[in-house]
Amino acid sequence: MSVIEPEGVRGQSTARRRRRVRLRTLLIWLAVVPSVAMGTQVAVTAERLLSQAEHLRADVAAAEQVGAPLYTLMVDMQAERTMTASVWAGTAGAEEELRIRREATDRGAAEFRRVASGTNASFEEVEQKLEGLAAFRLRADARTGTADSTLLYYTGVIDSVIQAYQREFSHADDAEIVKESRPVVAMLTATEMVAREDTILSLAGPSRQLDSAGFEQFVSAMGAHRHLYDTWVVPYLPEVDKRFYDRIVASSDWQTKIRIENAVLSKHTDTGSGIKLPAETALWRSAHENFSVQMASLNVDRARKVLTRGEAKAAELDTEVAWLIGGSSGGLLIVVVVVVFTTRSVLRRLRDLHDRTVTVAEETLPEVVARLQRGQSVDAAVLPTVRGDGDEVGRISDAFARAVAVSVDGHRQLADERHGFGLFATGIASRTGNLVSRQLSLTEDLQDTFGHDEALLAQLMRSDQLTVGMRRQIENLLILAGGEVPDPHTEPMRIADVLREAAAEVEDFRRIERQALDETSVEPGAISQISHLLAELLDNATRFSPPRSKVVIRAELVADGLSVEIEDRGPRVTPERYEEMNGRLHEAPPYSVLAQNAHRLGLFVVGHLADQLQASVTLRRSVYGGTSAVVILPAALLVATAAAEPRREPAAKPVLVPAPEPVPEPEPEPASSTPEPAAVAPAPRPSVERRPEPVVRTAAGLPSRTTKAHTKADTKAPAPVTVPAARPALPERVPQTHIAQQLREPRAAETTVRQDAATPEEVADAWADYEHGTQTVEEELRRDRP
Repeated sequence: MSVIEPEGVRGQSTARRRRRVRLRTLLIWLAVVPSVAMGTQVAVTAERLLSQAEHLRADVAAAEQVGAPLYTLMVDMQAERTMTASVWAGTAGAEEELRIRREATDRGAAEFRRVASGTNASFEEVEQKLEGLAAFRLRADARTGTADSTLLYYTGVIDSVIQAYQREFSHADDAEIVKESRPVVAMLTATEMVAREDTILSLAGPSRQLDSAGFEQFVSAMGAHRHLYDTWVVPYLPEVDKRFYDRIVASSDWQTKIRIENAVLSKHTDTGSGIKLPAETALWRSAHENFSVQMASLNVDRARKVLTRGEAKAAELDTEVAWLIGGSSGGLLIVVVVVVFTTRSVLRRLRDLHDRTVTVAEETLPEVVARLQRGQSVDAAVLPTVRGDGDEVGRISDAFARAVAVSVDGHRQLADERHGFGLFATGIASRTGNLVSRQLSLTEDLQDTFGHDEALLAQLMRSDQLTVGMRRQIENLLILAGGEVPDPHTEPMRIADVLREAAAEVEDFRRIERQALDETSVEPGAISQISHLLAELLDNATRFSPPRSKVVIRAELVADGLSVEIEDRGPRVTPERYEEMNGRLHEAPPYSVLAQNAHRLGLFVVGHLADQLQASVTLRRSVYGGTSAVVILPAALLVATAAAEPRREPAAKPVLVPAPEPVPEPEPEPASSTPEPAAVAPAPRPSVERRPEPVVRTAAGLPSRTTKAHTKADTKAPAPVTVPAARPALPERVPQTHIAQQLREPRAAETTVRQDAATPEEVADAWADYEHGTQTVEEELRRDRP
């Protein structure tokens, strides 16, 4: 786990996170909710208007069905009441006319009962009062009771009819209908007041005599109908009806009515038995019959117009509902289209922004960072730019562009610093490498000079090996800093010699067993890199395996090129550890990772070299329990081994051993201590005898070490001394094979204990590395246990 964890990872609450709604869903809800609200409002309004239209139609139907019979019943009851008062007053000929009026009332009552049966409570009240009509007729005929009580019954029935009109036909929801229907009820009431005046004057009879109660009723009826006409009828009449009303009022009959009413008020005479009416009342009957017909015609015409207006209003309401539904549907359609277009536009812009962001984050930015890390230039056109858009999506895009610009600037600065540090490290490594090369040349000169002293020669060999390791570490620094290891080779080298050169780089080279083929060689430009790569893997294998165990390196041709496998007997490594180590081989680490792994940079160096060579390196578990490193070199780096002339390429970095005197040229020895597997060749190749190669020798007759060229041309290693041609050349020296003769033969008698090939420090270092590896594996196993 990384030392620095993202904020919120450690101790994160386990509570279930609140699920966020997608933007598409929010936009849809933003459209659906107002649309549903608008649709609901339209539905409610349409339902109300349709209900109002239905109610108007019901009122019109009820008025057409019940209103006319009810108005006829009211007029017949008023006429029968008047005739009943005349008969009660003893007017001549009133009985026959009363009979006619009663027949008309019976016909009107029967028609009303037929059409109003089971309709509503208002009409039921009228029907109930009509049930007592026969009884009151009998009382009137028998003169039982008083005239006022009999006439009061008729007045009660007429009042019920007027109330039924008022309840059923004047409560429409439309204000205009209410305004037009209000004069109708007022006109009915005013007509009833005039009819009461007619009844009271008929009750006075030929004697023109009224009691005080009758006179008061007359005065009240007269004042009531005048007030109704002046206050509730005339102001609400349309212009046409008002002109018709004015003609009625201006007629002689209406004027006669006014004169009689004024005469009754001003010319009546109080007597001991009552009030004596003036003689003008005799003209009332004829005048009333004329203007009452005209007034009834006005009432009926006004009621018919109200019904017509109700039907028209219902039709208007239906049309309004149709327009409301159509308009609302069109509006909803427009809203839906606008919302869909807006939603798709917003989502498309957000999707484009997301695609651009993902492309920049996953493709462009990593490529830019990789180019910056490689020290290459970056084209600013591939990065998102700030456009200055004013909307929200544009501002988000601009903010992302600024963030990318800041990130790229930061990576550019880091890349510049890395490149500068690489140049600095390369310069230091180059200067130090020159010094090491001079140190190796000096060691060779000392070996040539003091080769007869075995003890001193052993120390010089130890110093030579340590110096070689120091040079390899310096080259590691040069590789990690981004530099290149110079390759002095100009001709291909056999793979067996490459393995030998790599093994010579390792401090504990005696434990390395090589198995290689001679039919394949390596291109000159890749020899030093391959040798260095294999040397790092061999050094890692010798350090993390038991000190006395063997490390085997074998090479063979495969389908993809050349396979080089290094197998050790090291401790057990977990699969997770292999995955981590293979990750180091395939990914260039930043300096922070290198700083954390400063004590084990070998795998990083191998990864750099493998990347430069286009090779693949894989670490896995060996069948012996240790680790097996498999290197696949591409076929482009390989060439067929030449068979015509012996090789003149000297070993780049052999381990020097002393020789007290020139020795005869020995026969060539095998390249490794174990038999090498034969490589599959296209055709059999004739065997060519391998002869020793001429080498550059020092003044003492020992082979000279070939040093690698470095970048600093101003510092040169001491030039080797060339031996005269008469002196026989020594063969190429291989670790542990070309040892001085006196070191090979056992001594007859030794006075001192023979020193082991490995010094105590070497053994201690090897066991320390092995113990460190073992402890690391045991710790990982303890962590893996549940």
